Amino acid sequence: MAEDVSPTIARRIVRLALRDAREKAKLTQPHVAEAMEWSLSKVIRIENGDVSIAPNDLKPLLTFLDVKDRTVVANLVDLAKIARTRQRTAWYQKPGMKEHLTPPMLRLVEYEAEAVEIRYYQVYYMPGPLQVPAYGHANLETYTDDDIPEETRRLRIEARTFRRNTVLSRLGNGLTIFALLDESVFRRPLGGPEVFLEQLRDLNDLVATGNIKLRMIPFEFDSAVTNNATFDLLTLTPGTAEERSEVLYRETGLQDEIVEDHTVRKHHERFDKIWNAAVTEEDTIDFMGSRIKDLEAQIRHRKNP
Repeated sequence: MAEDVSPTIARRIVRLALRDAREKAKLTQPHVAEAMEWSLSKVIRIENGDVSIAPNDLKPLLTFLDVKDRTVVANLVDLAKIARTRQRTAWYQKPGMKEHLTPPMLRLVEYEAEAVEIRYYQVYYMPGPLQVPAYGHANLETYTDDDIPEETRRLRIEARTFRRNTVLSRLGNGLTIFALLDESVFRRPLGGPEVFLEQLRDLNDLVATGNIKLRMIPFEFDSAVTNNATFDLLTLTPGTAEERSEVLYRETGLQDEIVEDHTVRKHHERFDKIWNAAVTEEDTIDFMGSRIKDLEAQIRHRKNP
């Protein structure tokens, strides 16, 4: 039922339905813009999820796209109304914060509040919501001022804390995390020994709750590791490969994006393949425990040479 859907999911259902209807009609976005007398940017922003479509705009658009089923139209109109009730007081919508987050990141934090499963694949550092503040700060400090201005860096650190609180508060309450990390993530003491020790201890405690499944890809891994660098795969609706609804978030040092096409399923399949071939959860926890002991010994030796 539409009334049971959150604004985030409602907006996604509507825009994907519009995109699918347009493609089924073999129309381009410029075709839609011209026919509706809209700017092309408006069509793009609606389909990308950057803005919600008004119900009064939706009805004539569905007519143009030859969507005539009254039940379908009524459901989409109801969803469009729900989609426009986005919580304007949410932390990521507040003035000063929203401007410093990319559009894909804004959509990611909305999906994180709705996901039932999140799969992290990381080869460089801990996944964002699993980072303790000091580790997250050290991570962003690796960028130069030319890459990220100081104010943007400060607000992104704050945003990461909000994301962490949101995600962790949902563990065991509708959310399970699967973290697949390269061995280098466990070895790289980002922020220094003390900061990295805090990070590993925190992750170890989170894994102990049973709501985070953790596996490591060892250096001697003899299978091809995905060359898609890092990504977050969020399952919004569970089910079989054909039934489940998922989105993919990935970023580089230059850009980030939300992916919702057929490649999302391929990423899920690749994740599962590497997950099944990686070090077991028990052995991964043992390895993390040994790293914690090594760091503790290193810190003690430095303080008492």
